[in-house]
Amino acid sequence: MVVLDATVVNVALPSIQRGLQFSAANLQWVVNAYTLVFGGFLLLGGRAADLLGRRRLFTAGVALFSIASLLNGIAPSAATLIVGRGLQGLGGALVSPAALSIITTTFTETGERTKALGVWSAIAAGGGAAGLLLGGVLTDIASWRWVFFVNVPVGLATVALALRFIPESRARLAHRTFDMAGAISVTAGLVVLVFAIVKAQAYGWGSPRTIGLLAAGAVLLAVFIAIERRSKAPLMRLSIFRVRTLAVADTVLLLVASGMFGMFFFASLYVQEILGYSPLQAGLAFLPVTAGIVVGAGLAQQLIRRIGVRNVALIGIVIASAGMLVLTQLPVHGTYVADLLPGLLPMSIGMGLTFVPITLLGTGGVTGDDAGLASGLFNTAQQVGGSLGLAILSTLAASQTSSVLVGHSGVLAARVSGYHVAFAAAAIMLALGAVILGVGLRGRHVRVLERELTPAVASA
Repeated sequence: MVVLDATVVNVALPSIQRGLQFSAANLQWVVNAYTLVFGGFLLLGGRAADLLGRRRLFTAGVALFSIASLLNGIAPSAATLIVGRGLQGLGGALVSPAALSIITTTFTETGERTKALGVWSAIAAGGGAAGLLLGGVLTDIASWRWVFFVNVPVGLATVALALRFIPESRARLAHRTFDMAGAISVTAGLVVLVFAIVKAQAYGWGSPRTIGLLAAGAVLLAVFIAIERRSKAPLMRLSIFRVRTLAVADTVLLLVASGMFGMFFFASLYVQEILGYSPLQAGLAFLPVTAGIVVGAGLAQQLIRRIGVRNVALIGIVIASAGMLVLTQLPVHGTYVADLLPGLLPMSIGMGLTFVPITLLGTGGVTGDDAGLASGLFNTAQQVGGSLGLAILSTLAASQTSSVLVGHSGVLAARVSGYHVAFAAAAIMLALGAVILGVGLRGRHVRVLERELTPAVASA
C-alpha cells in the first residue's frame, strides 16, 4: 500500500488537476509532497522502530496513513490535498522501515530471509507499476478520490492482522532517545533542495534565488551531519557507512530510484496526453511492467547463486538503462505496441533483476540492533532518490518543452521532446548507478554475503 501510493496518483494526475484547479507547475507536488516527507522522516521512523517496538510503529504508521488517505479523498482544495499527501508520507515513513526490519529480524534463517526479501523486493519494485494500474481502474470507474479512499479499509484490516500475527520486537540499545534535531534538519534540507530544483525553471538556474535556495539546502544537510557527529543517540549513526555493501547499495538505489520514478511519471503522461488513453487504458498499459518486474525478481533469486549478487545487480541496471534509451525515441504519432512497450519491457525486467540484489546488499552485514536504521537508510535512498529525480527530470522536460515551443513547433511535439530529455537523463542516472556499483564493490566486499546466500538461494 505504501509503495503503491508513490505512483497510484500518476494516472489520476490529469483528473486531479481538473478537479482541484492545480497549476501545471504545482501538480508534481501531489507526488513530491508524499515522497519528500516520506524520505525525510524514514531515518527517524527506522530508529523509532528499533527503540519503541517494530510492531507498535508499524501499526501506528498504518493508522496515520489511512487517516491521511481519508483526508485526501475528501480534499476540497489543492492545498488540502498536498498537506494530506505529506501526512501520508509521514505514515509511510513509520510503516516502511518497521516492515523491512520486521522481516530481517523475524526470518533469522538465511534461506527463509532470502525468500522473504525476494518477495519484499518484488513488491517494492512492482508496487509502482501496480499503482499505475490501480490508479487507472479507480479513476476511470469511480473518480480520482477513490485512489485514496481504497486505502482506508485496507489499512484497518492491516492493523487488525498485525496486532494478531506480528510479534513485538525491539533493539537492545543503551540510549533510547530520539534525535529530533537531526530529523528536523535533514527533512528541512531535503525540502529546500527539492524546492530549489523545482523552481529553477522559473527563477533561472543562475539566479540569486536558486543559488540561495541550493546553498540553504546544503547548509541544512551539513548541520544534520554535524548533529549526528555529536549526538549520543544519533538518528543516523555515521559509522554504519563503514559497511561497504550498505553504503554502495544505498547510493546506487538513490540513482536507480531517481530514474525509475521519472519513467513512471512521464510514461503515464505520454499514454494519456499523446496517445489519448483513458485513465483505465493507461493503467492497463502498465500491466506488463508489473509482470516484467515480478519475472525479473524471480530470475534474480536464481542468478545470484550462479553469478553473484553484484553481477546480477549490474546486469539488471544495464538492461533497465537500455529500455530507458528506447523510450527516448517515442514519436508524437506513436503506438503502444510498436513504440512504448519495447522500452517498458526491458526496463521492468531490469528493475526486477536490480531490486533483489540491491535489497540484500543494503540490509545485509548489520546486526539485529541496527536493522531499523539499515532499513530506514535503504528506504530513504529510494524515496529521496525518487523525489529528487522527479524534480530534476520535470525541470529538464519543462525547459526543453519551452525551448521547442519558442521555435513554433506544435504543442504535442514540444511535450514529447521534453519527455525525450527526461528519459535520456533517467538513463544517465541508471548508468551512473551501474558505474558506482561496479567500481565501489569488488569481489572481496561481497564474498561473505555471497557465501551466506548461495545455499539459501539454492534452497529457495
